[in-house]
Amino acid sequence: MSVQANRFGRQNWWILIVFGLIGQIAWSVENMYFNLFVFETIDENLDVVTLMVQLSGIAATVTTLIAGTLSDKMGNRRGFIAYGYIIWGVTVALFGMISTENMMKLFHIKDAAKALTLALVLVVVGDCIMTLFGSTANDAAFNAWVTDNTKESFRGKVEGVLSVMPLIAMLIVAGGFGMLVEGIGYQALFCVLGGVITACGILGVFMVKDNPALQKKGTLKDIAYGFKPSVIKGNLPLYLTLCIVGVYGIACQIFMPYMIIYMKTYLHFEVLDYSIVFGLAIGLGAILNLVFGNLTDKIDKAKLLYVAAGVLSLGLAGMYFAHFDNKLVTMAVFGFFGFIMITGYILVAALSGALVRDYTPENDAGKLQGVRMIFSVLLPMLIGPMIGNAINKAAGNVLENAGADAMTTKYIPAPEIFLAGAIVALLLFAIIPVLVKIRKKKDKRDEIENEI
Repeated sequence: MSVQANRFGRQNWWILIVFGLIGQIAWSVENMYFNLFVFETIDENLDVVTLMVQLSGIAATVTTLIAGTLSDKMGNRRGFIAYGYIIWGVTVALFGMISTENMMKLFHIKDAAKALTLALVLVVVGDCIMTLFGSTANDAAFNAWVTDNTKESFRGKVEGVLSVMPLIAMLIVAGGFGMLVEGIGYQALFCVLGGVITACGILGVFMVKDNPALQKKGTLKDIAYGFKPSVIKGNLPLYLTLCIVGVYGIACQIFMPYMIIYMKTYLHFEVLDYSIVFGLAIGLGAILNLVFGNLTDKIDKAKLLYVAAGVLSLGLAGMYFAHFDNKLVTMAVFGFFGFIMITGYILVAALSGALVRDYTPENDAGKLQGVRMIFSVLLPMLIGPMIGNAINKAAGNVLENAGADAMTTKYIPAPEIFLAGAIVALLLFAIIPVLVKIRKKKDKRDEIENEI
């Protein structure tokens, strides 16, 4: 039994905050700026951008499956986290150096078209390589480390902090990195970010410690562990919770990739306008959910999901209607419902994340991280944006004089993406009752077995 079995510990909190936040900032930059970097500096080729996103999602899922299983087999999270972050940072820095001009100089290519093709191939491959090390360090090892070092009694609080980090990272990246790109350029920005990630990994060599209770377990055959019918049947609450994570992720991915573009084009917000709206909504939502973090450890997490899903759907429905002739009124109403949406967004993430950890079998955390990635990353990233983009195209709201700010399409996002997100989020009300029922049966069965 770990000496930290009944508390998370100060050092673990520092590890959680540092590695969790830096990891989320890195993912936010990849999601928000890698595509824009390719679009603005290499080629306005949307097929390449789409392919890069899709292959990155696949790479993240496959990597997490393998790396999570290896970390179980070796009984080691620390090495995967620390050295993974070190190499992750290097790949991020190198990504910014890819350009047609550099390909011509480095490989002595005189034909610009050939150099462009090589650059496009390298950005796709480079993004996958970066994702490989990022998923190894963060998605597989770091997430398994959190599970190893938390107990059900305080897991909601820990998960509440973790669930806020993607939004804090998004706020930092959306608010500050655009100005940094204008000031120092993409190459310098990626070098600085890569240096920070690598420094974080070096710190991890000395700072991160595995839970003493962690043991070597399993073989590479365990990559398929989470897909075995017997494992699924024996852990139904876990897989039902993962279904909740998948539906929630799809609902969010319908609108999230387009939200800033929507505020800028459809609502005609300036940078300062959407920074204020976005910042206040995220800030207030994060504070409220930090308070809820303590509450989730005292109330049935599964039943509290009803409230969280309802709040998320209500916020999204309100955002759908929040467009008026008066910009100040639009900002106020959109910001208010954005705050409600963000509150539900974080609360669903925190509750479902804590439940996933609660239902994850002891000593099997690593080999199940890939299954979690399928529901939390792969399916949402493939399905959500397809729905959202189809809605945007069907609405047919065209941006006049579309330039680089249009990013991926001549069509601007439509308010119906928020309504679609709300409708998909309501599907959670069909899954939660099943989870509650199955969990009650499992708890009763466990009690009987313990008495025997």
